[in-house]
Amino acid sequence: MELTYRDIKAATDRVAGRVRPVALAPGDRRAGSVSGELWFALEFMQHTGTFKARGAQNFIQAHRDEGTLPAAGVTIASGGNAGLACAWAAQQQGVTATVFLPTTAPTVKVDKLRGYGAQVRMVGDEYAHALAACLEHADTTGALLSHAYDNPLIAAGAGTLMEEIHRQLPGLDTIVVAVGGGGLLAGIATAADHYGIRTVAVEPENCRALRAAIEAGHVVDGPVDSVAADSLGARRVTELALHAAQHYDVASMLVSDNEIVAARRALWHDRRLAVEHAAATALAVLTSDDQRPGRAYLPNPDEQVCVVLCGANTDPSDLG
Repeated sequence: MELTYRDIKAATDRVAGRVRPVALAPGDRRAGSVSGELWFALEFMQHTGTFKARGAQNFIQAHRDEGTLPAAGVTIASGGNAGLACAWAAQQQGVTATVFLPTTAPTVKVDKLRGYGAQVRMVGDEYAHALAACLEHADTTGALLSHAYDNPLIAAGAGTLMEEIHRQLPGLDTIVVAVGGGGLLAGIATAADHYGIRTVAVEPENCRALRAAIEAGHVVDGPVDSVAADSLGARRVTELALHAAQHYDVASMLVSDNEIVAARRALWHDRRLAVEHAAATALAVLTSDDQRPGRAYLPNPDEQVCVVLCGANTDPSDLG
């Protein structure tokens, strides 16, 4: 697989008018350890509540344009943000989405998927069981198999966010993103490199598939143990994400769960923004006071920085 800036541009054209343009909000010139000019990309306001709507829309639209979208529609195994995005995009395109979930999936997620018109199949009590059933469904029906992040079209769709940010902030120096499986990172870093923008890739310290891959020199399994694991809990990043980290101006950073929780609460108390722990992970690297290398990003006094607040599918009851 390969991802290029040309793929990002093609995705930008495909999703134009089909996704919500990102809104940017100025941050304080100094918030904790943050200096310079700070901006927030409010991507949690996107359809379905996360950036994943971009990749899902690009994935389905690209297959429709190429004549490779089967009558059986699209299928995915995911009860999280990727499943919601796939169901929403399929509904927008007028095609069937069949989403496989374990029987342990919360009713609220099942109801939301059905609200997007998806056919929901509950199989087994683990994600692995749902995935196996999804793969069998794709084989037997010919449905198009989608993935939460490991696909160039999904990653290119995520990269359209960087295009929109650059149009509004042409002088941007640094973009800060949280990393799970790496779809957002691959897309953002590919577009950012085109414009000479640095990418800061932030992971929870005990949920660091990207850092593990960078240290090993190839994709490997990493630990999954974080308050942000519901969104960032991939055991391994994609080859696309590792390629971006190895070839573009990407800084890999780690933050603690305590720092993530503090950043999430600060966004609520200071700005009344209720976001997922994954979104707060990106901000945490700027507000951290950890002096160890790779643990806090300290912008220059004149550096223009944008933090991607990537999603808000969260229970805000603990933010009071």
